[in-house]
Amino acid sequence: MSVAGALGGLSSFLPSSILQGGLSQVLSWAGLCQVLFAIFIGLAGVVAFCTVRLLARHVWYTHRLSCFSKPHADSWLLGHLSQMKRGEEGLHHTDKLVQTYKHSCYWFMGPFYHLVRVFHPDYNKPLLMAPANITVKDELFYGILRPWLGRSLLLSNGEEWHRRRRLLTPAFHFDILKNYVAMFNSSTNTLHAKWRRLVEEGEGNMEMFDHVTLMTLDSLLKCAFSYNSNCQESTSEYASAIAELHDLIIERRTKILHHWDWLYWRTRQGQKFKKALSVVNRFTREVVQRRRALISQQRETATQSDSTTEPRRRKDFVDIILLEKDDEGRGLTDEEIQAEANTFMFAGHDTTASAICWVLYNLACHTHYQEQCRQEVMDLMQGRDTEEIEWDDLSSLPFTTMCIKEALRLHSPVLAVTRKYTQDMKLPGDRTVPKGAICLVSIYGTHRNPAVWTNPQEFQPLRFDPANTRGHSSHAFIPFSSGPRNCIGQKFALAELRVVVALTLLRFRLTPGINPDLGTAPGEVRRLPLLVLRAEGGLWLQLESLTSHTSRDD
Repeated sequence: MSVAGALGGLSSFLPSSILQGGLSQVLSWAGLCQVLFAIFIGLAGVVAFCTVRLLARHVWYTHRLSCFSKPHADSWLLGHLSQMKRGEEGLHHTDKLVQTYKHSCYWFMGPFYHLVRVFHPDYNKPLLMAPANITVKDELFYGILRPWLGRSLLLSNGEEWHRRRRLLTPAFHFDILKNYVAMFNSSTNTLHAKWRRLVEEGEGNMEMFDHVTLMTLDSLLKCAFSYNSNCQESTSEYASAIAELHDLIIERRTKILHHWDWLYWRTRQGQKFKKALSVVNRFTREVVQRRRALISQQRETATQSDSTTEPRRRKDFVDIILLEKDDEGRGLTDEEIQAEANTFMFAGHDTTASAICWVLYNLACHTHYQEQCRQEVMDLMQGRDTEEIEWDDLSSLPFTTMCIKEALRLHSPVLAVTRKYTQDMKLPGDRTVPKGAICLVSIYGTHRNPAVWTNPQEFQPLRFDPANTRGHSSHAFIPFSSGPRNCIGQKFALAELRVVVALTLLRFRLTPGINPDLGTAPGEVRRLPLLVLRAEGGLWLQLESLTSHTSRDD
């Protein structure tokens, strides 16, 4: 019997007056007030339960983390919320923490987030070297990237992370990186041709981030998709969407309420994010589908004929991850490849651009080191018909590499990495980080810790002379993090850094520039920590062309 039939049968036994009386009672003002009151009491009970649970959790973490020194907090409840500063002031505040506490401190933001901030190699090592199966990326710092990057290598955990790491590692093998060097040269040549035109027009004072970010994006599009976007010279829909997503991520990160998805997707910024993301995903999806079809066609051709006269195209990032299989013979799905390609573009272009800009800035401020690097590059290129850095040349630039490393120490693009653990973590001095607490490994604090580095605020490339590095702790210099979850693309980034810096010094002389909007003194910058380290109002350098010819863009 249906429910409607049962109710109909029941109503036949009940007098209509009783039904009408009950209905009128419920719909009366008194009845409605009773229903609303019951709902209110229920909601109040839920809120009270959640509040008590949150406060109990806060008290528990406060007790467990009492083994760490704690800077003065505004209150037992709000903690250090008001002490969170942005820009240059925030970095100075970190400097004071490092000088005061030497290795670590406890920091909490209201009753919600409890952090252990560490900035000493002895404390970094056990946290970064912990097995990947107990290491978790926390949602506070990484969660807002998930709509764009999905469950990629950067954001995945556990066995899913292990599988993806195994499948992606071949894409960063030395044999593959060799192919990318030609693309680094090509994109750098395009950048330098643009710079020469500007210098000839009397506009030698240039903002570096805008130019270099487009160059690294152009380079990555070639390496990842074999796609010549020409984004350095003209507008590209995909490149513009990548830039917009990046800016929206930064904006969302600074607005706490926008961290909640249910609110963010109803805002104008959330709608713009969805629109830009659809452009990026459509482009990646089409590339992957076309490449799958091409690989399938090539396999059929190879089966039908043992030899072919067609030249083989160099494999790019998408080719390699499409062909890789795990132990069970399964490859990555189209959705997984899309997530990894998006991560490659996100993590690769902006961090490398930041690193290049700060290397050039430091060399502009220290002309004697700049000249030493330039002479090293000129000696390497002597007798050659073309100005092109080759793979084997990268190991022949020892002093330039020292300057790059010292710039990465002073101005690391990524200032910190955060981790959570599924078990308690032991640290020196009988200190323990309870599972679930956020561990913030301060790359910036470690690199500028006077207990670790002599005169840490000074640019001294010879720190990285092999003769001087024997006493360094393995976790004193960590621009690419360390351990199982270190940056998988660090060799890619260092190769591109050396190519771009070497060719730039060969063709241009750099001196500190002047920000025309701020009117600051030459070389005076205010650092701006965003997703990567940038500069307020941009990073301005004065360029002087050293060669009269125009490099050919291959």
